[in-house]
Amino acid sequence: MKKGLLFTISLLALNAISAQTKVDTKFGKGLYNVVASDSSWSMKFGARFQTLFIGEFDNNDEDGIVNAQSNFLIRRSRLKFGGFAYSPKLQYKIELGLSNRDISGISAETKDAPRIILDAVLKWNFYKNFTVWAGQTKLPGNRERVISSGNLQFVDRSLVNSNYNIDRDMGVQLRHHFKVGENFIIREALALSQGEGRNITAGNLGGYDWTARVEFLPFGNFSKKGDYTGSDTRREQKPKLAVGVTYDMHDRAVRKNGNTKSFMTNDVGYFETDINTLFADLMFKYNGFSIMSEYADKKADDIFAINSDSSLTGDNVTAGTGFVVQAGYMFKNYVEFAGRYTTIDPSKELMKEVINQYTLGVSKYIVGHKLKVQGDVSYTTEKGNDDNLMYRLQFDLHF
Repeated sequence: MKKGLLFTISLLALNAISAQTKVDTKFGKGLYNVVASDSSWSMKFGARFQTLFIGEFDNNDEDGIVNAQSNFLIRRSRLKFGGFAYSPKLQYKIELGLSNRDISGISAETKDAPRIILDAVLKWNFYKNFTVWAGQTKLPGNRERVISSGNLQFVDRSLVNSNYNIDRDMGVQLRHHFKVGENFIIREALALSQGEGRNITAGNLGGYDWTARVEFLPFGNFSKKGDYTGSDTRREQKPKLAVGVTYDMHDRAVRKNGNTKSFMTNDVGYFETDINTLFADLMFKYNGFSIMSEYADKKADDIFAINSDSSLTGDNVTAGTGFVVQAGYMFKNYVEFAGRYTTIDPSKELMKEVINQYTLGVSKYIVGHKLKVQGDVSYTTEKGNDDNLMYRLQFDLHF
């Protein structure tokens, strides 16, 4: 019986191999693109993963190098689906995360299930330049967060993003754009989301999250949406600039960062506080040179979570300000050298010191961001703590 089953499986595998066919696509454009015979729907499928090595150590004034450690991991591993349904004006996107880092965060609020779904969103262009989004996806927050993790200039995003971003959530968004004159483009986005982040099944635990963003592109659109990709891989022939401002008002937030990080609980349930976040960012590209900068300011009505008797629970909002600026130059052989400076200034109530980080990176783009090798070295200082040196190497493959 077992031999017969093994023989059958072997035959099926051999048949699958012999039945390989060529498809009309290119590397980085998706593995397969299907369009219904009546043009009523389409689907494109893609896959990507990042293999990452991290090494780091602290430098102690008395003992020298301490706390040395290293790690190999699959940083991200994802499946992507997209296309249109019924009409080209009704687009959809699905992205699933498979790596441990993608699905981490199992909790009672997610029914202790892996958080596999990253994006599941419909985009309906219902009238001229107006489009409504519905589902789970990234909020229109800081530019660095909205840029795909596969399109970054460095191995990963900055400390400003990890401390203050507003990430993904479930809800609706209204997007619009218009031109002023011949080239000047203005984009607006409004979002109303549940406020607890992605894959939450417990329902609305506090209030809702309201987000508004406006962007200005005085010299017109970037090539291939380059205002939302790191590095000037397209070597813009004319100067391109994008400036954006986002304001996020989170009513009665119950997580430390609004809709990310851990939930704040007390003796009667969830601790609630209003959180307001301001982002300002820019992207500039020209002839291989690129610069991106962001500022973030996160405030909370009550930074420290308390119990019903006013005693502290030990949780707090990650309030404070942050600034990052990074620049790089792409040579004609698609090797890029880049530098980044990041500073984090926690709110005074938290009694924490300013963190400064200096990063140098080098990347080789073989097929743009779809196939690349990136390495960077970061030196981090914080008063009262040992200086930290971190070095990383990452391979990125995106079909």
